[in-house]
Amino acid sequence: RDNKFEASQAVHVGVAIAIRGGGLAAPALHNADQLSLDELMGQMRDLVQRTRAGRIRSSEISDPTITVSSLGERGVDALYGIIYPPQVAIVGMGKVMARPWVVDGAVAPRSVVTMTLSGDHRVTDGHAGALFLAEIGKLLQEPDKL
Repeated sequence: RDNKFEASQAVHVGVAIAIRGGGLAAPALHNADQLSLDELMGQMRDLVQRTRAGRIRSSEISDPTITVSSLGERGVDALYGIIYPPQVAIVGMGKVMARPWVVDGAVAPRSVVTMTLSGDHRVTDGHAGALFLAEIGKLLQEPDKL
């Protein structure tokens, strides 16, 4: 705000949603850090439906703090997001693909996804971003901990 960083009091996760007639919107799931995974997924499904029907609220479009975007379903391998203030970061996910992976010393096919992070360096740095992506990677390998 006014060219100065002001920490948000809440975590509002923007979800990039392709609009059927063309274009993109990134409305927010409010207080996402306080929701269970089931609640988060239910609210995300509702948000996608309302966005595509043109029924999102102005508060949902104006205040995401971080955005998650995936173009994997469109065949995109990696996504490099462009930050739109007041957001401070965008996590991009590409297409889940079968790739050769070393498991217990042997090469085996595994489903892998490329995740990227674009961050506003006025707020954070690459080291913190790398640790954040590593934590997401660990959690995705153990979904019961989500």
